[in-house]
Amino acid sequence: MVYYNGLATRRKTRAKGRVRTMSENQYFDAGVVGAGIIGLAHAYHLAKRGMKVAVFERNSRAGGSSIRDSGMILPIAQPSGRGRKLAQRSRDLWCEVLKETAIKYEECGSLHLAYRQDEAQVLDEFANSLASAGIETELLKPAQVALKSNAAQQKGLIAGLWSRSEMCFDPREAIPKLTDWLQREHGVEFFFNCAVNSYHRPVLAAGGRCWKAGSLFVCCGDAYEGLFPRLFEGVGILRTKRQLMRTTPYAETWRLGPILASGLTLRQSASFAPCLSMESLKSRVASESPLFDRYGIHAVVSRNGSGELVIGESCELDAEIDPFDKVEIDRLILYYLVSFLDVPSLRIASRWHIIQLKHPKDAFSVVDAAPGATVVANLGEAGMTLAFGLAEEIVRERAL
Repeated sequence: MVYYNGLATRRKTRAKGRVRTMSENQYFDAGVVGAGIIGLAHAYHLAKRGMKVAVFERNSRAGGSSIRDSGMILPIAQPSGRGRKLAQRSRDLWCEVLKETAIKYEECGSLHLAYRQDEAQVLDEFANSLASAGIETELLKPAQVALKSNAAQQKGLIAGLWSRSEMCFDPREAIPKLTDWLQREHGVEFFFNCAVNSYHRPVLAAGGRCWKAGSLFVCCGDAYEGLFPRLFEGVGILRTKRQLMRTTPYAETWRLGPILASGLTLRQSASFAPCLSMESLKSRVASESPLFDRYGIHAVVSRNGSGELVIGESCELDAEIDPFDKVEIDRLILYYLVSFLDVPSLRIASRWHIIQLKHPKDAFSVVDAAPGATVVANLGEAGMTLAFGLAEEIVRERAL
């Protein structure tokens, strides 16, 4: 066996006049397509069941939406019912995995801030609905908000909704470390620069070679189209584009505290949508700031382990999307951000965007695309939050 880029590969041997790769027809209990967080979460749960697992990634490393994500785990943003239960379970599993891998993270909680009466009404209604469901949040007065975060702008503040379930980390650190840990501690094999071309159970063709896999879990964003091109035909899957920013590091003497968000985030979050008072908030925003609606602007900010602020975000849909980031969007995000964030200065170090797929109605798609093959897709911005909880459920139900 030889090693290349830290990954084991097989030596070629000559047999019957031809060169044969020893890994041809190598058997795995399960194959996973995609080395982003959804794929890694599936590999983790499969390996924990004692299965022999291989992950196939078409690129030289995971470079899609996972590595570009904000790194915020936001159970409070998930709609009531199954989505929130999966998010809470995922959050607990994230804590276990992050501790085992020594990845820096913070169980920081979140504060949603209200500076207008319609925003305060939504927070009050939402808090009451959670209380009736047995979910713990706390509606705070301005002085109580200040005790949670001295970075929350006090001027004009009416109320804040505190939730302890949110957490954050840096995906640039987490994704590579999770990959190494799964390989080292759980025996998961990774094949990079190796796109899966076909799967007819048990034969899996990838990168010009063949393997055998008892089942296949396709967790690769829009790349499932190469395997099952008509899978979601006619469903109306949406492409979304999110723009984010990152600041230079801040000194330890200045602390953000919880993840902070404000009124615009309320109208973008599926969890707040059922609030009857939401219509008043949406109407006001549409009247006062139509560009906020056009670009889906809602500022939310966290601080990662390197001391940087991670700032998002926008949400453009199909017709609005182009390859280039819009300066106007970043300007609108920052303009709104400083209305609720009390920060010494904002020095933007990097800007980027994420392109994702989203189901028009459902929070995600889990489809049995072929015998033994399950496609997990269309999670939109919820992928990081739901990853480990959703993968646990899917593996429990579908692993052979």
